[in-house]
Amino acid sequence: MPYRRLPNTDNARVKALKTAIEKARDTDFQDLAVSPSILEKARSTMMQFERLCIRYQQSYDTQVRAGKAFQGKVKNARMYISHFIQVLYMCVMRAEIKEEHLQLYGLKNANMIIPDLTSNEQLIEWGRRVIEGENARTSKGGVPIYNPSVAKLKVMYSLFKDGYHTQKLHQKTTAHIQDEVANYREVVDDVIFEIWEQVEKYNLNLPVKQRLDRNREYGVVYYYRKGEVEKDETEKREMQQRLW
Repeated sequence: MPYRRLPNTDNARVKALKTAIEKARDTDFQDLAVSPSILEKARSTMMQFERLCIRYQQSYDTQVRAGKAFQGKVKNARMYISHFIQVLYMCVMRAEIKEEHLQLYGLKNANMIIPDLTSNEQLIEWGRRVIEGENARTSKGGVPIYNPSVAKLKVMYSLFKDGYHTQKLHQKTTAHIQDEVANYREVVDDVIFEIWEQVEKYNLNLPVKQRLDRNREYGVVYYYRKGEVEKDETEKREMQQRLW
C-alpha cells in the first residue's frame, strides 16, 4: 500500500490547499468529504500563506537588486582605500611623509603591506582609520595626499558605508519575513493534515483503488515504498497474461 506524505515545499502546500478548496467548490454539499469549518480555515490559511510567500519573495528580490548595486560601491571603496595606502607608502619611501606618521593611520607595524580588505567589515575599519589618519596628519600641517585625495576617498567610503547599512537592513527584513513563513508552515501543515484525515475517513469503506483515486481528488498525495511500484506492475502484467 502506498503511504501519504505532507508537502515539503511552499508551492506544494499552496497547491494542496487549492486542490481541496476547488474540489469542495465543485461538489454538492451533501457529498463533501470535509467539514465546512475546515474548508473555511483552509481558505483563510491559504490566503495568509500566499501573502507571506509573496512578501518574502518581494523582500528577497529587493535585497538581491540592492546587493548587485552595492557590489559596485564595495569595489570602488576597496580600490580607493588600497590606492590611498599605496600612495601613502610611496610618500614615506620618498621621505615626503615621516615614517612615524604611519601610526596615525594604524599602519605602524604593517611593514609597508596593504592590509587585508577582503570583507566589508575590514573595509569599514580601514576606511575609517585612513580618513582619520589623513585628517590628523594634515591638521598638524602635513601636506595632503593627492591622487586620490582624502575628499574623494571620503565620498567613495561614504557611499559604500551607506550601502552596507542599507544591505544589512534588507537582509534583516528578509530574514524576519522568512521566519514568519517558516512559523506559519506549521499552521498550513496542520490544516492540510486535518483535510486529508477527514477525506480518508470519509472514503474508508471504498475499494482500495477507488478510495485512493477519490482521496487524490482532494489533493492527498501518495508515495510508493521502494519495490511497490515494480510489484504492482508485475501483478498487472500477470493478470493480463492470464486474461490472454
